[in-house]
Amino acid sequence: MSDRFITVQAAADELKVSRYVIYQLIWAGEVQSVKLGRCRRIVRQSFDTYVSDLIEQAA
Repeated sequence: MSDRFITVQAAADELKVSRYVIYQLIWAGEVQSVKLGRCRRIVRQSFDTYVSDLIEQAA
């Protein structure tokens, strides 16, 4: 189950952007996230889909 979610920082590191950019994606509904206590976690599948869509648009 640990690979179902990633941290905001891990998503930012993977895309080489700031955490704020990732939060903007969450707020815009581009990627799904859940809140566990005070922590925000991104649903890995939605993040992977977002990245795949970016690649398709660039092609």
